[in-house]
Amino acid sequence: MNLKQLVVAYFQYPAVIAYLALAAVAIGVWFAYPASALATVASAAMAVLLYPLVWYALHRFVLHSRWMFKVPMLAATWKRIHYDHHQDPNRLEILFGALHTTLPPIMLMTIPVGYLIGGIGGAAAGFASGLLTTAFYEFCHCIQHLAYTPKHPLLVKMKQRHMAHHFHDETGNFGITNFFWDRLFGTSYAKVSERKKSPTVFNLGYTPEVAKIYPKVAELSGGVATGHPSTRIRG
Repeated sequence: MNLKQLVVAYFQYPAVIAYLALAAVAIGVWFAYPASALATVASAAMAVLLYPLVWYALHRFVLHSRWMFKVPMLAATWKRIHYDHHQDPNRLEILFGALHTTLPPIMLMTIPVGYLIGGIGGAAAGFASGLLTTAFYEFCHCIQHLAYTPKHPLLVKMKQRHMAHHFHDETGNFGITNFFWDRLFGTSYAKVSERKKSPTVFNLGYTPEVAKIYPKVAELSGGVATGHPSTRIRG
């Protein structure tokens, strides 16, 4: 896959278009209710700075939790937003988060803080920055999962660590583009030799034994898939 093909694949997904369209709307709101330059920059900066921490917390403590599949009302959501992704990490149609699960955190993370800093204009600047940051994260996520070989050393490092998260040990490397919080909280690893291979890297702990007790995800999935994704990816 070359860069052009990567970009085409990226823009095929409706969520990406939605993020960019909503960012344009938010920028329009800023023009209608402008905040000061300082408030605008501060609101945007807070959104960009908070994003890696919020993503780390959500990824580690929600998406990799073992409580969501135990709640029937949340089992389908957990299956869609992360279980399926780990079951088949390179499947494009489930690579991006669903809008109903991504937009609320983005709004909660950016709009209140932006409003406190600069009123409506600050809220719009923060929201737009959060949406554009999300679009950037998702583009990097495409690089990490699709058959594209990045050339920049930083992108190579990002891809290696994220692939280790998906194919070696899912209890580390929770960041997508930023591994500061992984390093701070001791969940970072640069080489697979630093950790033992996790037996739950593809099922996130939702084993056939667990499915007997909490069957909702298995019912929605038509059973519990086991083994390496390459042995069960559809042709």
